Amino acid sequence: MAANLESLVASLSELSVLEAAELVKMLEEKWGVSAAAPVAMMAAGGAAGGAAAEPVEEKTEFDVIIKDAGPKKIEVIKVIRQLTNLGLGEAKTLAETAGGKVLSAVGKDAAQDAKKKLEEAGGVVELA
Repeated sequence: MAANLESLVASLSELSVLEAAELVKMLEEKWGVSAAAPVAMMAAGGAAGGAAAEPVEEKTEFDVIIKDAGPKKIEVIKVIRQLTNLGLGEAKTLAETAGGKVLSAVGKDAAQDAKKKLEEAGGVVELA
């Protein structure tokens, strides 16, 4: 039985977001339930109990914002060019612009990777 469950988990892990959403709809129709009902019940129970925290939706898209190029501006410009495929002039302008978006609406892993590379080059970066 455990092998079947592990196989099912592996198969479900390969679904895209759109496929997973379609699966949820199909299961709701098949079983006559709503995936939102447990969340609503939990929120209502939490309000009555007062101790339970409301579920927080995890952010999935991030902007990589450069705050300061730091002392090694040339290295930061090189990393910006690698991440964005911008030309030298545009990358230099972006590096010199505090609050400039290096990347917009990227996944968590890509944003953290870009932040790490820019910080290693000497830049000051924030994810928003």
